[in-house]
Amino acid sequence: MAVEVSFLPDNVTVSATPGESILDVAERAGVNIPTGCLMGSCHACEVEIEGQEEPICACISAVPNTQSPYVINLYVDPTW
Repeated sequence: MAVEVSFLPDNVTVSATPGESILDVAERAGVNIPTGCLMGSCHACEVEIEGQEEPICACISAVPNTQSPYVINLYVDPTW
């Protein structure tokens, strides 16, 4: 089962497999998510997921087996 992943604010949508790395999906879609440590410690890759209160670290997160679309809101942290 594929999940449609939408990246905001650019409205880029790509099909992904549940369990696939969010960074891999973003790269395939031509979307840049800034990274730092790639271990979730520095929080440089934080993104907001529609319907969730807390941001997640894209470097250690995967696309869940969820109803499409899975909406990821990219934002820029001024410290990075």
